[in-house]
Amino acid sequence: MMAVEGPFIAAVIARLPDERYNLAAYGVAFAFAVLTEAPVMMLMSAATALVKDGESYRRLRNFSRALGAGTTMLVIAILVPPVYRWLTLSVIEIPARVADLTYGALWFFLPWPAAIGYRRFLQGVLIRSDKTRLVALGTIIRLCAMAGTGLLGALFLDMPGAWVGTLALAVGVCAEAAAARVMAASTIRELLASEAENTKQTDGLDYRGIVHFYYPLALTSLMGIAVQPMLTFFMGRAPEPVDSLAVFPVVQALSFVFRSLGLSFQDAGIALMGDRHEHFPELKQFAVGLGIATAIGIGLVAYTPLAHVWFGTISGLSRELEAVALAPARVILPLPALSMLLSLQRAILVKGHHTRPITVATATEVSTIAVVFLALGWGLGVVGATAAFTAFTVGRGVANLYLMPRARAVLRESRTGSQAP
Repeated sequence: MMAVEGPFIAAVIARLPDERYNLAAYGVAFAFAVLTEAPVMMLMSAATALVKDGESYRRLRNFSRALGAGTTMLVIAILVPPVYRWLTLSVIEIPARVADLTYGALWFFLPWPAAIGYRRFLQGVLIRSDKTRLVALGTIIRLCAMAGTGLLGALFLDMPGAWVGTLALAVGVCAEAAAARVMAASTIRELLASEAENTKQTDGLDYRGIVHFYYPLALTSLMGIAVQPMLTFFMGRAPEPVDSLAVFPVVQALSFVFRSLGLSFQDAGIALMGDRHEHFPELKQFAVGLGIATAIGIGLVAYTPLAHVWFGTISGLSRELEAVALAPARVILPLPALSMLLSLQRAILVKGHHTRPITVATATEVSTIAVVFLALGWGLGVVGATAAFTAFTVGRGVANLYLMPRARAVLRESRTGSQAP
């Protein structure tokens, strides 16, 4: 359901005046937003794995609040005019017109990272308590708030399209965070009223233990999310920069539609794997089936006349931008399946409390993306959007190859009781 957001917002912006520059500005603003939310993105996995009783809930809650405050301060720092001008005009070197639109759009993202962190923490608590349907209900509330704000903004507010899009996203996320608190209230009361089932477990989850467990995940998220700002920077200096920046969020939305089907598989895998990974065979079978299905689905869109339906009719791109978007859409064919496999491997490692290999894999992925893009976009003169999604797909494949033997080692450890490397 979350995958509906990107296509919807892009379609709204594409139907408002000056769509090329506003789509580009929206893409840049969203890149900044996801970069600032990176430290809180893994709170769902952390809560799913660590919250066992009232004391562990309190400690992780306080930890998540500190992260939320820190990420909000980061957004404020970016919005300081001299800092913003340096980042956009000197570092990224996006056109001044796009930078001006982006600055206004970023103000609507001020509550974004704290709201994301708060609701992901609470959703982890719900998943841990087997209340996953409430997580889906929260997403419905988010979509309704986002869609309503987007439509009202487009019809009645005299604002640029990029501003309408970011306002709609921010309202949706805040609504979902509020709904998550209401829906998790009974679970929280049960946790706070409960006594620790195992004193050793609770004593082990001090703040130092939380940081030791979480910082590799946060670093992983930071590096992974940094890919979009990095690619935005690269595309700004590659062939056809404005067109590439304009189609990037549209192709990214298409990718996310199919990748989102496995988006929560990492957290589901953590919850369902079993203490000794005994349910790995069933999870593996599910991952393979869904990975193949999503690859077929994205192929049907990218390689058939459905491409025009998606980019032209639904997303509202002009014929010129539609032509630019087609090549990168075809490049990402294996990406949903690779992402599904990555989620399975991460679930194995997080369940086994081996989080550092995940960080190394992400660093390898980001490095590969940078090298491949520089070779294609700057070296061979490939259009920026095509170079970006080619690099992203190759990098994801390299990360899978790195994690494969590490995940197998953890599975062997769980079966034999020996220590994984």
